[in-house]
Amino acid sequence: MILENDYGKIMNHKKIMRIKNGYGLITKIRRKNPYRIMAKKTQEHSTCPNILGRKFNVLTPYKVYSTDITYLFYDRGKTAYLSVVKDLASREVVAYSLSRTIDMEFVFNTLAKTIETTPASCLEFLIFHSDQGFHYTNPSFRNKLKDLKITQSMSRKGNCLDNAPIESFFGHLKDELDYLNCDTFEELEKRVNEYIYNYNNNRYQWNLKKMTPVQYRDHLLVV
Repeated sequence: MILENDYGKIMNHKKIMRIKNGYGLITKIRRKNPYRIMAKKTQEHSTCPNILGRKFNVLTPYKVYSTDITYLFYDRGKTAYLSVVKDLASREVVAYSLSRTIDMEFVFNTLAKTIETTPASCLEFLIFHSDQGFHYTNPSFRNKLKDLKITQSMSRKGNCLDNAPIESFFGHLKDELDYLNCDTFEELEKRVNEYIYNYNNNRYQWNLKKMTPVQYRDHLLVV
């Protein structure tokens, strides 16, 4: 896709594979990671129905967002937390936050960025899908979504397939981003910023008609 879009060179898969084999180039294959952390919820936390219901084939931007939190280890065992919100129509990362702590302010910061990048007229029609993690069942977070007239949807307990798009994104990021060798939080933050910018603006995807997420979002808004 890069050869075709950026250089006007069209090659089929077999030719690319022959060239790779000739130069001894090996592609890193992404492996499934079954590990998943489920946080315990206090009694006042409550869940909501799985409104999305694995209907991931969304054709309208700013209609369905998927969100989750993942862990990134750096500097010989230190932990950082990455919160991401992804538009299921364009696959664009519309907001994200990286933090040293995993408190509620961390998730509210991501939500604030989400509101900034989403047209105000779309908020009341937006479905915000997550797992049943501690942050998303928190009454203060749920009330904030209600105040914004955003419809909240949650995966079934312990079922990561209900939130597969964001899980897939985290899988690619962890396979492709060299975060373990970062010596400082600032270095990790820089690499995450670069990765997500490149993902949104430079990464062509087969299922997006060979466009980048930003290109495909603009395409969907005019068709």
